[in-house]
Amino acid sequence: MSPAKAGALAYNAGPLRTSPIPVKTPLRALVRTLVEQTIATLRAQGALPADLAVPAFVIERPKDRSHGDFSSNAALLLAKPAKSNPRAIAQALVAALPPSDAIAAVEIAGPGFLNFRLAAHAWQGELRAILDAGAGYGRNDSGQGRCAGVEYVSANPTGPLHVGHGRAAVIGDCIARVLAANGWNVKREFYYNDAGAQIDNLARSVQARALGKTPDDPSWPEDGYRGDYIVEVAQAYLRGDSVEAEGHAVAGAKDPQDLDAIRRFAVAYLRREQNADLAAYGVAFDVYFLESSLYADGKVEETVDALVAHGHTYEEGGALWLRTTEFGDDKDRVMRKSDGSYTYFLPDVAYHLSKWQRGYVRAITELGADHHGSLARVRAGLQALDCGIPQGWPEYVLHQMVTVMRGGEEVKLSKRAGSYLTLRDLIDEAGRDATRWFLLARKPDSQLTFDIDLARSQSLDNPVYYVQLSHARICGLFRQARERGLAWDADRGLAQAPDPGDAATHALLTELARYPDVVAAAGEHLEPHLLTAYLHELAQAFQSYYNDHQFLVEDAALRDARLALAQATRQVLANGLDLIGVNAPESM
Repeated sequence: MSPAKAGALAYNAGPLRTSPIPVKTPLRALVRTLVEQTIATLRAQGALPADLAVPAFVIERPKDRSHGDFSSNAALLLAKPAKSNPRAIAQALVAALPPSDAIAAVEIAGPGFLNFRLAAHAWQGELRAILDAGAGYGRNDSGQGRCAGVEYVSANPTGPLHVGHGRAAVIGDCIARVLAANGWNVKREFYYNDAGAQIDNLARSVQARALGKTPDDPSWPEDGYRGDYIVEVAQAYLRGDSVEAEGHAVAGAKDPQDLDAIRRFAVAYLRREQNADLAAYGVAFDVYFLESSLYADGKVEETVDALVAHGHTYEEGGALWLRTTEFGDDKDRVMRKSDGSYTYFLPDVAYHLSKWQRGYVRAITELGADHHGSLARVRAGLQALDCGIPQGWPEYVLHQMVTVMRGGEEVKLSKRAGSYLTLRDLIDEAGRDATRWFLLARKPDSQLTFDIDLARSQSLDNPVYYVQLSHARICGLFRQARERGLAWDADRGLAQAPDPGDAATHALLTELARYPDVVAAAGEHLEPHLLTAYLHELAQAFQSYYNDHQFLVEDAALRDARLALAQATRQVLANGLDLIGVNAPESM
């Protein structure tokens, strides 16, 4: 039995194939390879200068589908260094192109663009590659198993996660998923700021509640937290509850005067609550890193000593300064204040140094756009350590604000949190899948409006519903085939092109073959929102095909060919939904 047929029959017994199998060269990469080989041939023949470097030409999909399946500007870029006419170069490239049964025709357009039309054999090969590879389709090994750390959420354990944290969580989680799909060994990391003034405010707020005070009391902490969740923490502390977070249990001491005990309990309690919210959201981490450990383990002092030893510091006004202007910052920064306490950016430098020491070739940090000002100084601090960290390390992905709408009006407040809408509120209203989709669907640096009414609707205007419905609809096709006693022969289905020359068929095949490029681009540019746009476009292409074609026809060969196309679509939809952490339902 062939791999394709084995994969097909696996569906009849239940789910799609989920074991990653290496995929053959994607079609875009195949065309690029042919062009590169042609350039090498022309250099060897003397038609191009022997020392001519291969330019950074592109292989892209023409905006006008009538121009072919792929287009390249290689001839235009070669013309100037070759001191020749672009069309003449284009003609030479076409004439020397190696024979390939994947290419049906190559045309020269305009000043010298090359337009490639793929043969039916290439599309059939791509369908077979999808069914053979299963969950591995679209994945690549560009990361070569190197380590990439992705830090995201990293919320202070001072209250429930808000909607902004939700956007950070899904962006970071999907960046991690996409990097793994691109061959990186990914470590997901949460950095707890469990030290500093905000934690003191939390402890004093819980203590005030434990003493029976309310936010209206004149002695309430000036910057105290006012949400109802503070009452819950105080009550649990007074009861002597035990809470566990990341394997560490902390019991309430019941003594409202013991501020240190309250601090430890409150941090553990809220860490547990945040972890529960993230678990409900489908987000998990490999590493939980405590800011307090940097002080306990002496890492902050070690970082200061290293910066001083490398001569990048000076004292002024009783404070210790770092010459961050030497590394591109707009002004020097205080590291240690005159009272001996450290400014917040110094532990950030020590923390990122630990990532480098832990072998993170790439370190990606997802943050809210309000953190933009701290990026340059952290990078400057790392450069000042003179320990081999490359410029531009770590990488940052910044997200903009989220506005939540319901019934045409903005939703801002949560009774439990007091001053903001929580992530749990949003999940409870819209559901996990819709919440993940909508918070991911736009580029991170774009402001986002989350329409709860649209997210909850079971209509084709709701993109996540539309995509999930397409997956479920394909599952329904195979259920109907089984109910009618119609066996699907995958090999026979893959032996011929489904509906050759049909525009809807070609559009669907083109979308399917685009998936590996989308996965690669999402990983290269750290833009997982590309997947939501792609999945919606793939679902639309399938819907157009579905509307125009019957699947369970009498002609067995045609039926098998159309079902092979449907099965490949289902596989790619499932793969893409998995990369964004959204379910692929079999019925709706």
